Amino acid sequence: MAKAPDVPSSTQRALAVLDCFSTATPMLTLSEIARMLGRPVSSTHRQLRELTAWGALERDAHGRYQVGMHLWEIGSLAPRSTDLRKAALPFLEDLYEVTHENVQVAVLDGSDVVYVERIFSHHATQIRARPGGRLPSHLTAVGRVLLAHADPAVVNATLSRPLERLSPHTLVDPDELRRELAKVRRTGYAITDRQVELVSTSVAAPIYGPGRAGVIAAISIIVPRANTNVRRFAPAVLTAARGISRTLGAPGAATPAGRPS
Repeated sequence: MAKAPDVPSSTQRALAVLDCFSTATPMLTLSEIARMLGRPVSSTHRQLRELTAWGALERDAHGRYQVGMHLWEIGSLAPRSTDLRKAALPFLEDLYEVTHENVQVAVLDGSDVVYVERIFSHHATQIRARPGGRLPSHLTAVGRVLLAHADPAVVNATLSRPLERLSPHTLVDPDELRRELAKVRRTGYAITDRQVELVSTSVAAPIYGPGRAGVIAAISIIVPRANTNVRRFAPAVLTAARGISRTLGAPGAATPAGRPS
């Protein structure tokens, strides 16, 4: 007898709806969501109505749906985000005041980095990073810092799949990326150049958590590539990373080599 196909639960169906929304698709119509899910419009409409009533989604005057404030309120309670943001914000503010460039903190989630906090100026280089946004880890300086200190299984899983290229300079060769990760472990910081946008370059350093938590996040600054020696920002970024690590209760300040002392 053929095995009956698994029927998604109501929770799985609701999560699938929410998973339709991303940085690339922040607003969607009913028909677009139904098409993405491969479901009838009628049943999709019922689910959207329930999610909207709860506050997970909001519907604008044109009938398009977007993530609702209540879902954002719930998500903001995640301890990995709130504790880290609270500890990092004073150091981000200091780094921003010194440079007036984009500064941000990110964590690793699977093969992606998720940005949990950012300070920027409208005069600074325009970038894709935003709080709650994500990018493939191999593209970014924060991502390479986090991969350099991640479990080997995570690194292997990340580098064994096809790697996205966002610019002509994006590094997608797994062997070269492994050499870059080894360099990050030696120097204590990562530098990326035109990996996402052609106009920007970045330097990032690891943030350590309490006890044996190891590297739990990374901080970076993104600056215009033109007429900028990004390496000169490395000491300031490393200092901010050490300060955040101490605030979080890491066992000793990080050394210049990027490891706890």
